[in-house]
Amino acid sequence: MRFLFVHGTGVRRERHDRLFALVRERLTDRFHGAAVESCYWGDRFGATLGAGGRSVPGMRPAPRSAPDAVDAETAEWALLLADPLCELRVLAEVGRPGPGDHDGGHGADAAHADEDAGHDDGFAMPGVQAAGPRVLALLEALPPAPPRTGDELGALLHGTGLVAGFAAALDSTADSAEAARAAARATDEPQARELATALARAVTATALATAAVTDEADCTAAERDRLVELLTTRLGGDGRVPGARVAAVLGRLALRVTTQPLLDARRGSLTVGATPVLGDILRYQSRGHELRDFLHTRITAAPGPTVLIGHSLGGIALVDLLTLAAARGEAVPGAELLVTVGSQAPFLHELGALAALEPGAKLPYGFPRWLNVYDRHDVLSYLAEPVFPGDARVTDHEIRSRQPFPACHSAYWKQHSLYERIEQAVTEAEIG
Repeated sequence: MRFLFVHGTGVRRERHDRLFALVRERLTDRFHGAAVESCYWGDRFGATLGAGGRSVPGMRPAPRSAPDAVDAETAEWALLLADPLCELRVLAEVGRPGPGDHDGGHGADAAHADEDAGHDDGFAMPGVQAAGPRVLALLEALPPAPPRTGDELGALLHGTGLVAGFAAALDSTADSAEAARAAARATDEPQARELATALARAVTATALATAAVTDEADCTAAERDRLVELLTTRLGGDGRVPGARVAAVLGRLALRVTTQPLLDARRGSLTVGATPVLGDILRYQSRGHELRDFLHTRITAAPGPTVLIGHSLGGIALVDLLTLAAARGEAVPGAELLVTVGSQAPFLHELGALAALEPGAKLPYGFPRWLNVYDRHDVLSYLAEPVFPGDARVTDHEIRSRQPFPACHSAYWKQHSLYERIEQAVTEAEIG
């Protein structure tokens, strides 16, 4: 009897050698005299960037310079989509007296300090600030469902698919503590116009964020900006001019903490790092026959029963190979037991993405016993038994490594329970 180990996606020589040494040690401890071999395919059939990554924008980034207006705007909206009320929160806090600002104040500053004194919530005394509350009242008075025709705002909301979430976006923004605090601090007309812009952007961002979850909207940047402009105008502001105080606080922060600038700056290195993992999968989907032929040659190279152990993509390739052979009536000689570990083969079968099986089709006669090992925390592992109901050849076995993803996708190989279950499956298959 022998074991043939087939590694998964993204594995290259150094990683393979460490992993296989562990698997071979654990298997030989349980199966004395058994041959334990590896089928390393990463260098030969794995993905590489054949043109050196020249297809990737930013692979060779230009010298660093100040971000242009488009980059800054993109970062600002990324921040707004993550936290639609962030600009209102800034307006609610800017100019707020600090702990020592009440001492020694002069002129207007002292007057404002006196107004704020004794008010822990930061609100001014009633009747002092009328500009901000007026803007907030205009927001609350906006119709929740503008008509599709005869109104540019309504036409834009319907045309972008944002109309479904618009009423909720209005309510959540208008009812927020951030809006109330920002309105209370808008003491003059310039600040009221700035508040109008922040409210309009908050409503728009909330509607966009809601639509992104359900994938119901199709809104361009130009349409988004026009929506903000129309809303701001109805609130008495100027949508073409973002708030200076908000920009001063959040402008640089957006460029630092949002993911888009990071992705732009590191797209080249991220692509290089992801190529072995994602590239191997894509390459297999288009040229999987090369790997399957290689596996067939290795399996049939030695006589006697063979236990095939495939991790991740290795398991997919083995399922495809055995299914194709069995469907042709040419079962792979020696393949007595298949063990897939952290494999996506059952999921791909549901999608209709396995090479030889139509969605819902049964495993063909001649397919060997199949032990499918998964960890419920491993999002790249799937159940096989429910996908092939009633097939006595198929058995699922759960491993609990207590590791989160992605560590759990590689944690199987040090679990004693994995090798115990393989030993049980070998006994049940009467492989000697």
